Amino acid sequence: MSDHLLPRRDLMRGAVLLGVGIAAGGAELLRGSPAHAAVPSPRIYGTSEWGARPPRSAVTINYYRPDKIIVHHTATGNSTDYSLAHAFALSRSIQNWHMDHNGWIDSGQQFTISRGGYVTEGRHRSLETLRGGTTFVQGVHAGPANSSSIGIENEGTYTSVGPTSALYNSLVDQCAYLCQQYGIAASRIFGHRDFMSTQCPGDVLYSRLPQLRSDVAAKLGDGSYTTTVDNATAGRFTASGNWGVSTYSSLRYGADYRYANPQPVSDAAWFKVSIPSSGSYRVDVWYPSNAGYNSSTPFVVSASNGAQYVRVDQRSGGGAWRSIGTFSLSAGDYNAVGVSRWTSTSGYVIADAVRVTRV
Repeated sequence: MSDHLLPRRDLMRGAVLLGVGIAAGGAELLRGSPAHAAVPSPRIYGTSEWGARPPRSAVTINYYRPDKIIVHHTATGNSTDYSLAHAFALSRSIQNWHMDHNGWIDSGQQFTISRGGYVTEGRHRSLETLRGGTTFVQGVHAGPANSSSIGIENEGTYTSVGPTSALYNSLVDQCAYLCQQYGIAASRIFGHRDFMSTQCPGDVLYSRLPQLRSDVAAKLGDGSYTTTVDNATAGRFTASGNWGVSTYSSLRYGADYRYANPQPVSDAAWFKVSIPSSGSYRVDVWYPSNAGYNSSTPFVVSASNGAQYVRVDQRSGGGAWRSIGTFSLSAGDYNAVGVSRWTSTSGYVIADAVRVTRV
């Protein structure tokens, strides 16, 4: 049976994989090319290294370049075995399921990343064609997008939790290398659900795709790095129970925003930002303005030379991005921008969204 005619997301449904149960289920940032500043190839373990079965028939080679990357999760358990041996066993299990249950000729995806951060080749010859940079192996992972995309399976289920740091960092490296080799814009990294009716790659991992695109653009050496964190961005915003949630103002960014009474206490709401490299970054803030809100809301920026405070009059100027300055930020993934309650003026302090741009 032709593997091009079957749906993909039956992955391990009703089965047990590696001894764990199955979980229920614009403008381009960068146009990369092999001539761009070199991004080193990640260590990718080929099919012969992890003991793959031979494909049932010859894989299809497309003699043109893919124009997008599609991110998946395996919808399997979030294993705490981060070893290379586990990554190899994962690859064999996926291939067995795809061939024996789905009836495909080989693994559906081109590449797989384990929770330990190991990258393996999925469908045969995917690594060979990637290194050449002019052709690619057609996979079976995203329905109508199969003929124009590279699919990456990420081990785990990310409906309510995020991937390990090792997996995410390898995903950034792998996507950057793919973008470089095939001339794919970092803005053209998508989730499986963008093309088919599915929960894949899970709400949490899907919510991190904007960050992934920015991190990949930064890895490729593009100077236009920018990232936005909303108060509803999963895993990127923290606030105590003293901060309420409101949809009152139509000037908000996204679905809602946070508010709190001013008090002389250390109870800031924090936006966590991934800074790709140390340097100068402009920080913009978005808030809904109202005559009853605070006239001196303290924003705090975790700059490399210490915490920097900027006071903003939130009674006016809302409903748009507003710069609070340019700061020297260190590389890393940390609480970079906060909204403090420590002010003597009256009226709610508001935490809605921040945007950080390299300058």
